[in-house]
Amino acid sequence: MEKLTAAVSERKSGLIFANLVDFDMLYGHRKDVEGFAKSLEEFDAMLADFLPLLSLSDMLIITADHGCDPDPRWETTDHSREYVPIVVYSPGGGAGVNLGVRDTLADMGQTIAENFGGTIPHGKSFLNEITRQFAESPR
Repeated sequence: MEKLTAAVSERKSGLIFANLVDFDMLYGHRKDVEGFAKSLEEFDAMLADFLPLLSLSDMLIITADHGCDPDPRWETTDHSREYVPIVVYSPGGGAGVNLGVRDTLADMGQTIAENFGGTIPHGKSFLNEITRQFAESPR
């Protein structure tokens, strides 16, 4: 989050991608419930400081790369078929919109590509859904 915060401060346009791998590598696959909880609390505090740095036109997407079994006592550390959340935030946005259950992780990639005027071979963009909500929301 420190590097992400620095990047947002230094770069005023374009795409910034951050993979907060410690959640997965250090805690999730090791079934470290206490470490995972502490890491989430730290992330939450850093996110509260980060959000005011975003401009009205910025879009923040928070997600996970795969599901994990929700019960940390489960014997396996493998990936699961659990759904992962997609949270999209913009300071210029409003109350929010339900994006539903997406068919593929590629939907986020397609949304990002469309935001920059491009396309990728897979996925269905949800950019129109979120920008329509932003446009209709009172400021």
